[in-house]
Amino acid sequence: MNNLGRYLKKHTEALVKDVGVEAACELTGKSKATLGRYYSEHAEHDERYIPVDAVARLEEAASYPHVTAALAELKGITLNFDGDRRNSRSEGGVNADVIALSQRFAMLMAEYQQSIQDGVITANEAKRLLKETLAIQKVLIDIKIHLEEEQT
Repeated sequence: MNNLGRYLKKHTEALVKDVGVEAACELTGKSKATLGRYYSEHAEHDERYIPVDAVARLEEAASYPHVTAALAELKGITLNFDGDRRNSRSEGGVNADVIALSQRFAMLMAEYQQSIQDGVITANEAKRLLKETLAIQKVLIDIKIHLEEEQT
């Protein structure tokens, strides 16, 4: 399986697990086995991918659009996603956002330093690094939104 296939399957798995396997089965009308085949990296399932209508149903229920974000990243597209779905933006504007960005970056660097101490980044360490990276992305989106608001 090529890197593209692995990448999509990992994000499909994240999506299914975000929603929950049982709930994913109900939402898509697929069995656990069928959903598992969509993200299995075994050779016999190399060409099996989740249908786009199933992705849409699952992403509606998920906390994050895992597969859509993965497809966008593959094309170099940045999505504007606000998982908090807040009614109002944070106070403080760009200055507060830049401070938050600095704090998040420091947290990422601390996590990285701890993860790389033994020379190997484990799967759990990679997940923690990814979590911090996503938090930085959210702060950057806040900065972008505040800057766009200041232009109007």
